[in-house]
Amino acid sequence: MTEATTNVVRVTAPKPATETPLEMGDDRSVEQSIRLTSRYVTVDGTPWIPVMGEYHFSRDLPQRWETELRKLKAGGISVLATYLIWNIHEDVEGEVRWDGHRDVRRFIEIADRVGLKVMLRIGPWAHGEARNGGFPDWLQAMPMRHRSDDPAYLAYARTWYAAIEEQVRGLFHTADNPAGPIIGIQVDNELYDNGPHLATLRTIAEEVGMRASLWTATGWGGAELPYGRVLPVYAGYSDGFWEESTTGWPGFGVMHFTYNTVRDDLTVGADLRDAPVEIDDDANLGTGDPWPFVTCELGGGMAVAYHRRPLVDSDDVAALALTKVGSGSSWQGYYMYHGGLQAMGLQESHDTGYPNDVPARDYDFHAPLGTVGSQRRHYHLLRQQHLMLSSFGSAIADSVTTIPEQHEGSPRWAVRSNGRSAFLFANNHQPAIAALPALDDVQFTVEFDDASVTIPTSPVSLASGAYFAWPLRQRFGSLAAASVTAQPVTEFEGPNGPVVLFAASEGIDVEIQLEGSAGDVEGATAISDGEVLVLRPDAARGLGREVRIGDTTLVFLDGATAESVWRGDIDGRDSVVLWRGGGWFGERGFEAVLGSAGQELDVFPPLEGAERLSGEGSVFARYAVPAAPAERALEVPAFGSAPVAPVRRAGSSGRLSAPVDFSGAASIEVSVPAEALTADRAILSLDWTGDVIRAYVGDELIADQYWYGRMLEIDLAPYAEKLEETPLTLRAFAWEPATEVYVDERVRPQSETPVLEVRSAIVRPVATRAFA
Repeated sequence: MTEATTNVVRVTAPKPATETPLEMGDDRSVEQSIRLTSRYVTVDGTPWIPVMGEYHFSRDLPQRWETELRKLKAGGISVLATYLIWNIHEDVEGEVRWDGHRDVRRFIEIADRVGLKVMLRIGPWAHGEARNGGFPDWLQAMPMRHRSDDPAYLAYARTWYAAIEEQVRGLFHTADNPAGPIIGIQVDNELYDNGPHLATLRTIAEEVGMRASLWTATGWGGAELPYGRVLPVYAGYSDGFWEESTTGWPGFGVMHFTYNTVRDDLTVGADLRDAPVEIDDDANLGTGDPWPFVTCELGGGMAVAYHRRPLVDSDDVAALALTKVGSGSSWQGYYMYHGGLQAMGLQESHDTGYPNDVPARDYDFHAPLGTVGSQRRHYHLLRQQHLMLSSFGSAIADSVTTIPEQHEGSPRWAVRSNGRSAFLFANNHQPAIAALPALDDVQFTVEFDDASVTIPTSPVSLASGAYFAWPLRQRFGSLAAASVTAQPVTEFEGPNGPVVLFAASEGIDVEIQLEGSAGDVEGATAISDGEVLVLRPDAARGLGREVRIGDTTLVFLDGATAESVWRGDIDGRDSVVLWRGGGWFGERGFEAVLGSAGQELDVFPPLEGAERLSGEGSVFARYAVPAAPAERALEVPAFGSAPVAPVRRAGSSGRLSAPVDFSGAASIEVSVPAEALTADRAILSLDWTGDVIRAYVGDELIADQYWYGRMLEIDLAPYAEKLEETPLTLRAFAWEPATEVYVDERVRPQSETPVLEVRSAIVRPVATRAFA
């Protein structure tokens, strides 16, 4: 091997994990007992890295819940997080509603049926870009000290909690009901300065009958939390709509793309505080806390406000998430994981005293799963990471992070190790506005107590935008200690023994370093280097790039193919699917969302009774997938004018305000033929440029968007009957070139005159084919 470079780190065996000083966790005698150690969560004593995704039942249609929850599960989510937004349920005091889209019990029962655990976020104050933070107007107007131990406020909080408990009774994970799906409860949200009140809220929740293995509260912003009574949970966003319109990339961003043990981001929600956070010089910001590093708001995308509209890319989301794992996260939680629609009139706005004007309906968040259920690229990128955490999370959880000293020109990297084996994390990605340059001559050396690993054996170039996790001295199948320049995806029992799928790193040749006896090798060129055998695969990347070592098969996939890996149940069989498209595991098998052209799908184990095609490699069986029904382009008339919205400022921060009077907006009508709306979902993709657009069916506002460079997606199927009698109406204001609104320079219009146009409007029927 070459001599060690400056990228060298020494790792040692960590002290054993200990119990936490937290008043929570199941008794060990409880079946499926959930407990906390100082480093990780356990289920029946086994380390577990939960993956949690936020999806708000009250911001979607009940008929969609099961399919969307199955998408969460297929994306690698193991814990569903959901807010109960009070003003959606009790708009009129004393009239608490749980009907329709408010039916939390039905939602949780479906989540349980599809295999998800639940973190219930019960407020009373929730935020979530809801008016009054979710407080009903009548409560907000009450003469009391809200979000405090004021007895008057606590009486209302108790009534609200009791109403929730009545709905979810019997669904808690307890000793008497170990299969219960609700494993955790979060009290309030973003409360910074009243720890005793959070403790009171937990007490009240327990007094009305709520039970949970875990009790959490948001810890960011230097929050004062009641020691031992709640587990702090943290956030990490690649951008923020709450920043000023004059801000480029927010200053907090670098923290989340750099390995560090600081858990707290002081800037999240800072615009809602009355005064800046004051932190003592010796504040640890979560570093060294004697409980696991848990996240609940890793940005699955980013919302937009009128004054500031971030453009978060899929790789921004995925790179940030993997960086948090490398920094020591033992619980990956995403906000939002699934977008939705605001309840009419219940969004935060300048007119209701907030610093930000958010859209009246749009809460898509550019999440991995969009408002209409679109499975975006970061859904697939994150699924790849989640599969790794599912297969290898126990080894990762029991490892501690060592962060080498950084210097100018060195890569950002970290090592999570148990002293004998490790995962090496590297991140050379930041958002486009602050992209990192490629790095040449990169090589890493990790010194263990009993050996040293230098990987790769020769220096390589680290591409701009690259991020990965490489295993060092890890066990795969019958291989006792393998170090690989590729990221493991999943391991399963294949047709001839263990199979491990890997995602090759862009621009870096695959290299396998084996310690100890390897057995017969097929599909790779082997070079002996002392006690280490170095293997380089012979075939090109893809399903046919197999390296067989003894009874273990390693398959090295290119990036696009690695993003296509799914794992779930097909007719009682633990199945691995490779499918480049949307889908989920349903009662009929794997439901593949059909594309515009015919495709192929690979599965192991083979499907029963289905006709096979000629495939690649020795593991997977290949099958044909038909094309979807034809999409339909709608005829959209040009806007007859390009009016700009009046400039106004309002809200608590005096920021630019969205238009509320659309009487002066440009308006067009679009006819939607009935034959375009025959599918259960008929997704209209509106490619447009302007400032603000609203879509109506009759007088009903069904969707809106502040333009920020992405299409507006609307599911027209729920409005099919109305659209037979009335056209779709679009009302919009034009983009004003002189506006101070922040829009990413990559998409910001360069025109010197106002711009308002719809380039295309295409309705795509969503059709699936079940593979069982």
